[in-house]
Amino acid sequence: MRITVLTVADCPNARPALELVTAALGGRAARVELLEVSDEAEAARLGMYGSPTILVDGTDPFAPPGAAPSLSCRLYRNADGTVSGVPDDIALRQALAGVATPGPHPA
Repeated sequence: MRITVLTVADCPNARPALELVTAALGGRAARVELLEVSDEAEAARLGMYGSPTILVDGTDPFAPPGAAPSLSCRLYRNADGTVSGVPDDIALRQALAGVATPGPHPA
């Protein structure tokens, strides 16, 4: 499994996103990388829908239909309605397990 955290320079949620991914993996083997995106063309090519975007094997499991690639800050709406700069822990664990994640969406 390959997990890429796409971020912009100085994103305050980049490190928390990496920590969340590490915790959600629970010791499972995966290649995890942090990639700083610097322009809109690169964001579009990589499928970045705001910073941070977590890609699981190249796919954003939290991308809403019709979302446009962006270098903006990204917010995730959790199942309980709260908003956070990283996805919900349970939703990320489900995504890593290959389960659809209908709950959290960018705000």
